Amino acid sequence: MINILVVEDDVKFNRLVCAHLAEQGYNLIPCLSAMEAFDRMIDTIIDLIISDIMMPEVDGFKFASMIREQDKVIPLLFITARDDISSKQKGFRIGIDDYMVKPVDMDELTLRVGALLRRANIANEKKLTAGSLVLNADEMTAEVAGEEILLTTREFNILFKLLSYPKKTFTRNQLMDDFWSTENDSTPRTVDVYITRLREKFAACKDFEILTVHGLGYKAVLK
Repeated sequence: MINILVVEDDVKFNRLVCAHLAEQGYNLIPCLSAMEAFDRMIDTIIDLIISDIMMPEVDGFKFASMIREQDKVIPLLFITARDDISSKQKGFRIGIDDYMVKPVDMDELTLRVGALLRRANIANEKKLTAGSLVLNADEMTAEVAGEEILLTTREFNILFKLLSYPKKTFTRNQLMDDFWSTENDSTPRTVDVYITRLREKFAACKDFEILTVHGLGYKAVLK
């Protein structure tokens, strides 16, 4: 399932976009602010972001800039009432991929979303590449320089999440909530065991490293 994050403080328009794209088979995650969006991105792998510009506290420009600091490739689409060329230029300079002006034709929105996902190679398969490492979320496989590394489902999901947000620290409790939430006999230290296994399995891969953030948890760093 492809996850689309919709960041829009106009509740009615947010619901309209989500309802229309849900009919196309996407999973929609509505948020009313950038800060709410960041909270949702902690525990969900997002494939595409739709954002307004004029929002309280953190506007769309700042939000897009913060996203691009963490992720250079996730598709970003602005939908806004601002039709001036300076706003469009600023958005594209920040790194957005597309720009639509309200009122929006929903059928056109569907076409643009599909095009953005195809460009990101997400529509048919979810792949994450870090140098010689390729993670395929549909097949749940990991390859380094074409050689498959056998992973359990939980090992794969932890690695995919860490590499989806390079340099972002995830606490042990966050990872526990994501991947062990229904298992009462597990503790945050269980995460340490899985991280150790991942480090051992990818010791020969020099394209990334899983670092310990003392007192907090772990983060992946690309080399």
